[in-house]
Amino acid sequence: MIKKIAIYGKGGIGKSTTVSNLSAALSLEGYRVMQIGCDPKADSTRNLTGGKSIPTVLDVLRGTKGPVRLDDLVHRGFNNVFCVEAGGPTPGIGCAGRGIIAAFEKLEELEAYETFEPDIVIYDVLGDVVCGGFAMPMREGYADEVAIVSSGEMMALYAAHNIAQAIKNFAGRSYATLSGIIMNRRNIENEEALVEQAAREIGTEVIGQVPRCGLVQEAEAMGKTVVECFPESDMGRIYRSLAVQLVGAKVSAVAS
Repeated sequence: MIKKIAIYGKGGIGKSTTVSNLSAALSLEGYRVMQIGCDPKADSTRNLTGGKSIPTVLDVLRGTKGPVRLDDLVHRGFNNVFCVEAGGPTPGIGCAGRGIIAAFEKLEELEAYETFEPDIVIYDVLGDVVCGGFAMPMREGYADEVAIVSSGEMMALYAAHNIAQAIKNFAGRSYATLSGIIMNRRNIENEEALVEQAAREIGTEVIGQVPRCGLVQEAEAMGKTVVECFPESDMGRIYRSLAVQLVGAKVSAVAS
């Protein structure tokens, strides 16, 4: 059984930083991890690939005249994390949401999951607008669970409410369920209380907290995650603890 988790959040909230650290942490726990970036900026996996951008699925589809191979789309990052970037349309032309749909369909067509056999797939999804394409990980049954990254800032909480509402719209259809909010602290006043209140309002809970820490920026300046650069730091341990909590016991036998 593949554990599939979609992590949503407002753009700029630190979602991709969180996701890449979780992927790195889970790989060190012995899991085969695939991270799929679903943001037109295509920067989800940069901290797993030494700060380098990988070709996106849409760029490959647009630029390849012959058959597309899985190796063109899936790239190995830190500790053999499988890295994929869906990509987006040419700026000003096309729909980013439909780009995600096209990327997912190509990965399915080429049997990416069957070929690489990941234990865990993490979708890193932009949550500012939960349109059909961006909702695809929860709507089409790609993910089992959704987690939301949010701070106590108004727009981040607004996005969290929208994402939660989208999940509720698909309740009862065997689609993804909401597992909780990961609070990525911005150190604003009453932040913990604000996020806790938002969690109650949308019927979920805060499942983890990520404090502000300068090690994050130090690691990213080197194109790496905290888990890779500073594995024994308090921040590294926080990411590893959150990663284990996020996947739960459902895949615990895989790493044993």
